[in-house]
Amino acid sequence: MVRIHQRLQTPAPAEAVLILSFDQRQKSRQRARLESGEEVGLNLPHGTVLRGGDRLRADDGRVIEVLAAAEPVSTAASVDPIELARAAYHLGNRHVAVQIGAGWLRYLRDHVLDGMVRALGLTLTQEIIPFEPEAGAYQSHTHTPSVPRSHHG
Repeated sequence: MVRIHQRLQTPAPAEAVLILSFDQRQKSRQRARLESGEEVGLNLPHGTVLRGGDRLRADDGRVIEVLAAAEPVSTAASVDPIELARAAYHLGNRHVAVQIGAGWLRYLRDHVLDGMVRALGLTLTQEIIPFEPEAGAYQSHTHTPSVPRSHHG
């Protein structure tokens, strides 16, 4: 098993790909599999949160790109900025991780949250796509995530 102990601070060409869900990207110690099927052991500093596009260095010297896995999400949309702000407030009040875009909010699918968001007047779309929520207020995030690419598996 290849071991990974380091997140790179500067971009480097990747030699392998590690696709992780949002939940997995929040765990600093775990076993996972590269896109090739090879097993890896992540042993990153406690509190490390990985983002799509991050690069990791394996003990064998390879650079591994992290990609956000496609997950079931709900995308709530509105042309009314007050409706969007109200939905963001209520989701944040429940400590829900939220991805924010122009005219929309996205969160991991949950039927209770879906009902709340609909009741607030937003239009809801169910999708299975990479989920990249906002970094927490106390997390540093120094790069722009890569554009998600399609993956099978």
